[in-house]
Amino acid sequence: MSRLGRLSLLGAVAAIAVAAGSAHGNGRFPTSVSVQFRPNNVVDIYLGVTFGLLISHDDGASFYWVCEQNVGYEGTFDPKYRVGTNGSIYATTFEGLRVSRDGGCSFTTATAEQAPQSAGYLAGIWVDAIDVGTDGAVWVATAEAGRPNDIYRSTDDATTFAPLGLASSQIWWKSVVVAPSDARRAYVTGYQVTQTGPDGGSIPPTVHLYRTDDSGANWTMLGLGPFTLGTSPLLLAEEVASDDPQLVFVRSVRAVPPAGDKLYRSTDGGSTFAEVLTTTDTIRNVVMRADGSVLVATQMGGMHRSTDRGQSFEKVSDLPQASCLGDRGDALLVCGANWEPDFFAIGRSTDGQSWTKIFRYVEMDGPLSCPAGTMQRDLCEAKLWPAIREQFGVPEELTPDAAPPDPGGCCDAQTSPTTPALGGILVLIGLLVRRRRLA
Repeated sequence: MSRLGRLSLLGAVAAIAVAAGSAHGNGRFPTSVSVQFRPNNVVDIYLGVTFGLLISHDDGASFYWVCEQNVGYEGTFDPKYRVGTNGSIYATTFEGLRVSRDGGCSFTTATAEQAPQSAGYLAGIWVDAIDVGTDGAVWVATAEAGRPNDIYRSTDDATTFAPLGLASSQIWWKSVVVAPSDARRAYVTGYQVTQTGPDGGSIPPTVHLYRTDDSGANWTMLGLGPFTLGTSPLLLAEEVASDDPQLVFVRSVRAVPPAGDKLYRSTDGGSTFAEVLTTTDTIRNVVMRADGSVLVATQMGGMHRSTDRGQSFEKVSDLPQASCLGDRGDALLVCGANWEPDFFAIGRSTDGQSWTKIFRYVEMDGPLSCPAGTMQRDLCEAKLWPAIREQFGVPEELTPDAAPPDPGGCCDAQTSPTTPALGGILVLIGLLVRRRRLA
């Protein structure tokens, strides 16, 4: 077998071993799935991963792990995160909005202390979408089956919420985006489930798109004429220009089977839309920068870029495999493949075309350090971290003169050859090589 063949085989086996041995990856290959920032801050990074949340307060020089159970979810689910100016961390879950006001040491469920019959009670309800306005107001959308759903807004750090008048027992509200330049302006989308018509027949599912110009006191229903919809129709509001609340981008999910999307652009507040991009893979994020350029990230379909405020796009690269994209103002940050072909879990760029590594999982500095009595300390650190550390080969003690990880290797694991995990991998490699020679 050639050296290249052996390296490819080693990489494949290592990938299988990491995925199969993932203690908290929920059966999925460990992947970065979202990135968020603290407003008016250029050092804090919140990286959502398939095994929890990673937090950095020094521009990625160090990252600390928070387990899923502390955030308030388990299973093959990825919360949508937002961060307030004061550092509060918000996470959407099937059981409500989870909030941390101590940097991630503990999370509580918003409104859980209120009476269940109160109008703004969200505990135990699927909160599916979230955004935070430049005025600090927290907007959420619910999508719980078998109950009325609505858009809610909080002006007291998610302590209390007020419903905004879009209550419906047939609609699941799926996205909410607040205009950066006008915190009163927001766009929301909803999915209306299949209904029974007056004649007893089935009415197929439909989509809804609304805009408010006064913080939800009133809503304008927007037209749906130009949209090509998928078999299970779903529209998501993706981005509003930072300098123009009228310029909004909306995505039609899986409008191009099996996994491609269509992106639409409006310059008149959603009154009319024009199709501007068709992709072969799911759009992960749409980002419009201060210079007017627009980037669209897909994991397997490449990065697309517009230099005319989103009127037209061109594909700029197949790499990185962008499972998320965010604009911090001073730089773009992207979720890449921690192993091949990107060799970074989060990377940085100033132009959206060339990317440099910030961090790989092997470089985790440990679990987030928290006081005794918190779930982060008593569960995440004391019981779950040892498995995460071994899974990714994180050194037990990191020292300034420690050798950096080999970026060309098959994986991040640095465990001793005598460990059972690596021993099993070596046996598997031997069997595969022997089988290859006999073939």
